[in-house]
Amino acid sequence: MGNSRVARDYYGILGVEQGAGADEIKRAYRRLARELHPDVNPEPEAQERFREVSTAYEVLTDPEKRRIVDLGGDPLDNGRGGGSGGGDPFSQFGFGDIMDAFFGGSAGGRGRGPRSRVQPGADALIRMQLTLEECATGVQRELTVDTAVLCSDCSGSGCSPGTSPQRCDICDGRGEIQSVQRSFLGQVVTSRPCPTCRGLGEVIPEPCRQCAGDGRVRSRRSVGVRIPAGVADGMRVRLAGQGEVGAGGGPAGDLYVEVEEVPHEVFQRDGADLHVTLPLPMTAAALGATLPLPMLDGELEDLNIEPGTQAGAVRTLRGKGMPRLRSTGRIDGHGDLVVHIDVTVPTKLDKDQTELLRQLAKLRGEEQPDLAIGARNGHGLFSRLRGFGGR
Repeated sequence: MGNSRVARDYYGILGVEQGAGADEIKRAYRRLARELHPDVNPEPEAQERFREVSTAYEVLTDPEKRRIVDLGGDPLDNGRGGGSGGGDPFSQFGFGDIMDAFFGGSAGGRGRGPRSRVQPGADALIRMQLTLEECATGVQRELTVDTAVLCSDCSGSGCSPGTSPQRCDICDGRGEIQSVQRSFLGQVVTSRPCPTCRGLGEVIPEPCRQCAGDGRVRSRRSVGVRIPAGVADGMRVRLAGQGEVGAGGGPAGDLYVEVEEVPHEVFQRDGADLHVTLPLPMTAAALGATLPLPMLDGELEDLNIEPGTQAGAVRTLRGKGMPRLRSTGRIDGHGDLVVHIDVTVPTKLDKDQTELLRQLAKLRGEEQPDLAIGARNGHGLFSRLRGFGGR
């Protein structure tokens, strides 16, 4: 009998077709490794199967070995009929392959490389108080802000004039250092940022004296801002690129101006509507009147009070409120002015006033108020109380 051997079916071991792509092979290996790993499945058959799966993955991810397989050969056949034999399956792979199988990622963040010295700047916030009148008309102001700005000496490089950054000798410019440890999984490679260059991969031998190598300094400056009409308390106006300059001279963030609306002594605001309480003498409420009502802009608007107006009555002046500010910053009409009538009763009367009111009460038959008025219709006060008591 001859000594010919049948090549192992590496594709079949992983359960993929011969034309499977690298991603499909990797997914198959991950799935099987999760099921067969000795820490998950301690059965001897599972360990042997895991060894076969690991070997098949090692072969099919090596272009030259896979070419031999596709030609019908066995790249691991050493003439003893054992292929890779019963060696440690982990010896064929780096720790990253095992981490790929279980977590879908590389060990210790491999391949990150050095981070950029140039970082985007943070946003800044400043609050500005506005009166209700200013919120209604809009304002334009100059604000004093204290933010990080580009260093004028080094233009953001962080280096003294005539010098430049140098590659870090500790990490050889990688920005990270690696350590190797032994574990039950084999060699474990972990990475951490280089403490010398702080993950940048380069150091500044001669930092700029003005910014100490940061590429930016703090400075107080003036910024113009236009607040549109119709803003309300808590609204923010964004000034692009006027915030903090980033480290290493990175692009500046934005500056936000937040409106703090000062409460008004007369008007109360509800969105675009304004509310005002109007004290009205009882004589005007009884007889009616036309009153000049001051508006927020200082103009006067006639308010007609009909005879017999009661306390708590409401009158609405359409379009006399605040501008409606759309999200685009444009004005879309105005809100209303809502007038709440508060009928006032005099607390001090002189002799003549008292006599006149008594005469009016006599004429109206109200010298002694009758709390049962309306009882004949079943709506008097006493009738309602009797109904409440169930009698």
